[in-house]
Amino acid sequence: MPKVKTNPGAKKRFVLTGTGKIKRKHAYKSHILTKKSTKRKRNLTHTGLVSDADSRNILKCLGLK
Repeated sequence: MPKVKTNPGAKKRFVLTGTGKIKRKHAYKSHILTKKSTKRKRNLTHTGLVSDADSRNILKCLGLK
């Protein structure tokens, strides 16, 4: 069996927590920020968690499970 390759895009975007959940950043925070309110930009700064429905595919991209 060949080794499973890690998806380079996924490895840049996701981080595993100690409990096995997957942390992610919010989208829409990179450009065209003038029309977005300060509150909206501030709330996009915080990290979120990947939903359970998507976590299996992301773990596969990271070469786990």
